[in-house]
Amino acid sequence: MKIYTKTGDKGTTALFGGTRVPKHHIRIESYGTVDELNSHIGLIRDQEIDSHSKGILINIQDNLFTIGAILATDSKKSKLKSGKERLTIPKISNEDIELLEQEMDEMNTQLPPMKHFVYPGGHQTVSFCHIARCVCRRAERLASALNDIEPLQSHTLIYLNRLSDYLFVLARKLSKDLQADEIKWIPKKEK
Repeated sequence: MKIYTKTGDKGTTALFGGTRVPKHHIRIESYGTVDELNSHIGLIRDQEIDSHSKGILINIQDNLFTIGAILATDSKKSKLKSGKERLTIPKISNEDIELLEQEMDEMNTQLPPMKHFVYPGGHQTVSFCHIARCVCRRAERLASALNDIEPLQSHTLIYLNRLSDYLFVLARKLSKDLQADEIKWIPKKEK
């Protein structure tokens, strides 16, 4: 497989199914941001963290590839021909969302209750989680905008919403595991 095709040299790219769109199209921005998020998740996974969290992050990366495929597919061509077969684009399931919820519930049992916002940071690994959370929120905003134009599979938006919450709770868990300080944001009183 050749890496460079030269087909995008004029500022367009192909979606799954062959439809060509400008590289700045909302669909491209959406799956490009999901790809960026997937890279940040890989960076978190490369840190010295517990094996259970690494396994969940691999599962998340797999789901992000699925979401990327959903976003990269022309909605009119959700079933693609691949040789003699039809390729059906995978979907995000309710079980994928429930796994994130179960993981958050479990981590929260080990954490002090949240009474204030906390500043991102305290340890490099925790900061990587917060950056991934922000990229996830951007991916969610872009996917939501795309959904207004061309409706997506409903679980796609729910998963991205839940994933940003998961990344926040994971950041808190890793703060505890790494004995990093969580600095609370306490709004300054007006003078």
